[in-house]
Amino acid sequence: MTIEDFYHAMRGKRVAFCGLGGSNVPLARRFAQEGAIVTGRDKRTREKLGKTADELESCGVELILGEGYLDNLTEEVIFRTPGMPYHLPQLEQARRRGSAVTSEMEVFLDYCPCPVLGVTGSDGKTTTTTILAKLLQQAGWRVHIGGNIGTPLLPQISDIQPDDLVVAELSSFQLISVTRSPAVAVVTNMSPNHLDIHKDMAEYIDAKKNIFRHQNAFGRTVLNLDNPITASFVPEVRGECMLFSRRERVERGCWLRPDGELVMSVDGVNTPIMNQSEIKIPGGHNVENYMAAICAAWGRVSPEDIRAVAQTFAGVEHRAELVRELDGVRWYNDSIATTPSRTVKGMLSLFDQKILLIAGGYDKKVPFDPMGEPVCEHVKVLVLMGATAPKIEAAVKAARSYKPGAPKILHVDSLQEAVDVCRREAKPGDIVAMSPACASFDMFPNFETRGDQFREMVQRLQ
Repeated sequence: MTIEDFYHAMRGKRVAFCGLGGSNVPLARRFAQEGAIVTGRDKRTREKLGKTADELESCGVELILGEGYLDNLTEEVIFRTPGMPYHLPQLEQARRRGSAVTSEMEVFLDYCPCPVLGVTGSDGKTTTTTILAKLLQQAGWRVHIGGNIGTPLLPQISDIQPDDLVVAELSSFQLISVTRSPAVAVVTNMSPNHLDIHKDMAEYIDAKKNIFRHQNAFGRTVLNLDNPITASFVPEVRGECMLFSRRERVERGCWLRPDGELVMSVDGVNTPIMNQSEIKIPGGHNVENYMAAICAAWGRVSPEDIRAVAQTFAGVEHRAELVRELDGVRWYNDSIATTPSRTVKGMLSLFDQKILLIAGGYDKKVPFDPMGEPVCEHVKVLVLMGATAPKIEAAVKAARSYKPGAPKILHVDSLQEAVDVCRREAKPGDIVAMSPACASFDMFPNFETRGDQFREMVQRLQ
């Protein structure tokens, strides 16, 4: 049965799309075009949906909006948006009434005509997904990238050919209900996460296991041996199991030698790939991301392909992204760091030297106390902007290890002024990072725009 057969079978059926986010909007449009009787349900008002509401109604989609958007959920087929809890009472009632409750990713995995390489985990999903796709593209494969990384895959399924490859980032919300696993499954690591949506940690872990649970004997699962939870999955893998580790040698998979060399071991053959120093994006966690991607791609890429990507890939946009090196100074865009913890765990943990840090922005009423000690330990010049600048300064000066002038604290009125100040303050060998620890809404519509403008400002420096 092909995807065209599936769409044909939906003709005349009542189909609901619950949550009109990224993946459901193009699907609702397509189902309506294919002759389904489509309703779009969303908690937001028509005013907040804006052009999306007009667009869907012009395709013949009936909208049910507002607080009671899940009332009378009687459609024959119900697509839930990934962030909607699987065990929501209204969905449970619909199942009991005989409705088919599904999701975009479930249907995609059922009908995708080519192999799917899936990546999940608590951290590192997006970077590992991107590295894996780049490795395969470097080797000449036609690759489709999507899933949780931002691009819905089902709407583009008709363009996917049997000889292509799909690389999909998969969240626990997407995986919780799937009954088919990707041909290659990667779990980067596991730690408590999303417990506001999942019933408990056990449900979260079980959802993640679905990435490999339904593989047959010809599947491949890639697991992090250094993470206790993912290491515990090994006995449950039915197909080939590859491990990666920065701490110990593995018999089948990728490991890190004491001299920093990444080695791939398969069937008794040890193949040196590259030294970790060749990886352009910094941080030990990115070494793990590369090892995971290498295991997933092995057999389809060469060591030369891997080295070519490692030496040139500057990172996913806005995540510790190396923008340029100018006069011996490296400039990093970490605009995605919209909370203090993201800055502390990210840019403030990546380098052995003290850095110049641009921080501050919109005030989400989040405490900045956790930034105090790490900033004193890892920052030599702190450039502050936005509404939160006084709060961040107060947190740093309240830290036990703070000494006047260490770090040097400067205030600016704009991102451009921050870049100009860092250009003057930085010496050859220094690192400048914009990792704001705050949302962008006081100056920019979103963190992407903030990061894009920072990148443009740095590229213009003479």
